[in-house]
Amino acid sequence: MKKRIVVFTGAGVSADSGISTFRDADGLWANYRIEDVCTPEALRNNREQVIEFYNMRRKESLTKRPNAGHLAIAAMEEWTDVCVVTQNVDNLHEQAGSSRVLHLHGELMKLRSERNPELIYDINEGWEQDIDARGEDGALLRPHIVFFGEDVPMFDTACRIVAAADILIVVGTSLAVYPAATLVYYVRDRQVPIYLVDPGNPDTAMIRNPLTHIKERGAVGVPQLLKQLKDELAE
Repeated sequence: MKKRIVVFTGAGVSADSGISTFRDADGLWANYRIEDVCTPEALRNNREQVIEFYNMRRKESLTKRPNAGHLAIAAMEEWTDVCVVTQNVDNLHEQAGSSRVLHLHGELMKLRSERNPELIYDINEGWEQDIDARGEDGALLRPHIVFFGEDVPMFDTACRIVAAADILIVVGTSLAVYPAATLVYYVRDRQVPIYLVDPGNPDTAMIRNPLTHIKERGAVGVPQLLKQLKDELAE
């Protein structure tokens, strides 16, 4: 029987593709405060700036491609049951070929109605959202992004996915963004191994499961880890 592997990814897995995070000193976020571009209040008070910011993020993302970490995760589907839970809003996992991806914090290449969060539209061409674009319900459209201060609607689904894992792999996350960081505590029992791939030192003090920390960037550590796991599971 195939092992069920859940891969929980954060910004670090996409950083190797050149996508900046809000922690980068020289990325897109460097010239903006989170409060000005990533909160419900910002959207209400300065809609033009918020829409412009996410247009720029989309434009940047269209120049990026999956790295070796994304590709290795996608290749796992050839030999095991795998699901990706990601904090990232880019679509690099999908570009790499992963077929089961849950986005906790929304998706950059989608828009949704401000009135009805279930009314979601793909941006099929280009990167630009018109500031006055409206949905079929007549409401203005907004980036399909979970802003700071908003609920994370896919969190309960993510918890169920993690709870069903035989192996949990955590890649490129500081484990400092909540509630996403708490997903590591939803594994169903203390015997489920957790592998952490990150060059830094995320806070793992509360993890009681068997933990292996691979101090490498995702593009380096993930292919190494997955080759090891494939060999072990084939024995």
